[in-house]
Amino acid sequence: MQNEEETVLKVLLLNGSPNARGCTYTALAEVKKGLEAQGVEGEIVHVCAEDVPGCSGRFACAETGKCVRDDIVNEIGARLVQADGMVIGSPVYFASPNGSLLAFLDRVYASHGDALRFKPCGCIVSARRAGTTAALDALNKYPLVCDQPLVSGGYWCMVHGTTPEEVLRDEEGLRIARTLGSSLGWLVRALAISREAGLKAPI
Repeated sequence: MQNEEETVLKVLLLNGSPNARGCTYTALAEVKKGLEAQGVEGEIVHVCAEDVPGCSGRFACAETGKCVRDDIVNEIGARLVQADGMVIGSPVYFASPNGSLLAFLDRVYASHGDALRFKPCGCIVSARRAGTTAALDALNKYPLVCDQPLVSGGYWCMVHGTTPEEVLRDEEGLRIARTLGSSLGWLVRALAISREAGLKAPI
């Protein structure tokens, strides 16, 4: 088996904003820096470039392990299953995450949730000013209901600013984002070592 140095560990960072390079991306880029400082690869994936339909409630995914709508949910869901960890990022709209991101998460956790168990996850939100804690709370419920270790940034993981340039001036928020990445990267590495030692996750 490969040792820790030879193993490529990867975390997917989900950009839940309709803007590919906006404030949420800026926050996730800082998280990625923290991951890379721990020797863990990070990839930012834009999951809300287009509107994502909500769950149709057919529940066929419980048997097939994939959503009946064969779209970005199955594409990214399969990649999340292969990844060593994940980060969910969202802008704040009316004190809540982006609706398309919530639809994506509803469906990806319904269809791929069992395979995400014990995969470390972090969440981060971006707002002009307020609504961040309510939005963060909504995102945190997804990994918590799925037996995923929820990783902190040493404070509530949020950045503030109307533009990416303003976010880059939020020194505390950027530090929290980097801490989130570093802590998640460390946990991903620790879990990889435990797997190599033969420690299996509880059933």
